[in-house]
Amino acid sequence: MTGCGINHVAPPCDNYPVQTLTEIKALLESRGLSPRKAFGQNFLTDHNLITRLVDESGVRAGDVVLEVGPGTGVLTEELLSRGCRVVAAELDHGLCALLRDRLGDNPLFTLVEGDCLDGKHAIAPALVGAVRGAMHERSATTFRLVANLPYGAATPLMMLLMAQHQECTGQFVTIQKEVAQRLAARESSKDYGPLSVLAQVTCEVRQIAKLPPECFWPRPDITSAMVALRRRPSPLHEDPARLLTFCHTVFEQRRKQLGTLLGREFPFPQGVRATDRAEALSVTHLIALEAASRAAEISRNSPPGKEAR
Repeated sequence: MTGCGINHVAPPCDNYPVQTLTEIKALLESRGLSPRKAFGQNFLTDHNLITRLVDESGVRAGDVVLEVGPGTGVLTEELLSRGCRVVAAELDHGLCALLRDRLGDNPLFTLVEGDCLDGKHAIAPALVGAVRGAMHERSATTFRLVANLPYGAATPLMMLLMAQHQECTGQFVTIQKEVAQRLAARESSKDYGPLSVLAQVTCEVRQIAKLPPECFWPRPDITSAMVALRRRPSPLHEDPARLLTFCHTVFEQRRKQLGTLLGREFPFPQGVRATDRAEALSVTHLIALEAASRAAEISRNSPPGKEAR
């Protein structure tokens, strides 16, 4: 994993000229750069779609925005043109140098050079610190993710923001179509799993558009989708991270009956049977099942003679 370095880079917040595909190619070629498949670099080049994504996010001047995988800065420049306070994370050192040269005079822009993730279970501390610093600077309590996400980072980053960062009130992203389907999947479908449950417990999920490969350069081998996740005022579960851990347990062997996984004597809640499988349970039933599991665990660990709360 690449170490993180932060550059607080200084605006004026003027409108930037739109980067055409020809200009993007020329920018990269002038620096001896090319898209790196290992980093999932497929640049969104349709500016109408970029505008639509930013419009959908509802960001306004002064709002704090996290962008991961800014590339040559096409989306970044659209956000800065609207007066947003942008914190961007980029892993590619060559692109970081390009971004500093293009946006280095804009005080609304902070570049975090390095991986956005610290392993699989946390966002990189440098990135968290940069976002919090931008929020403090703006006296803001929230931020939004607006990004054309690198494919490899999309799922873990989105899950961490949903489960651990309630200050992230929305995610407006371009991702693989398959991931978008999992976010909105319902029970008894092949796409339904822990990601579906977490997304629907914490957010309202809506697909904005499907993006064919020709919207990107270079063209990926898969279809993408643009999605909006708006955080619910109150999640459907008191501790989404705990629910996610439970869901990973019961979905790990999704075809096994719950009685086999949890025991036939388990106190199954109303509407859930020992013969059911996790993939057939609605979000509401999984919430009830997790509550029953937690109550049973507290009861087992309570001293004799004391009732579990």
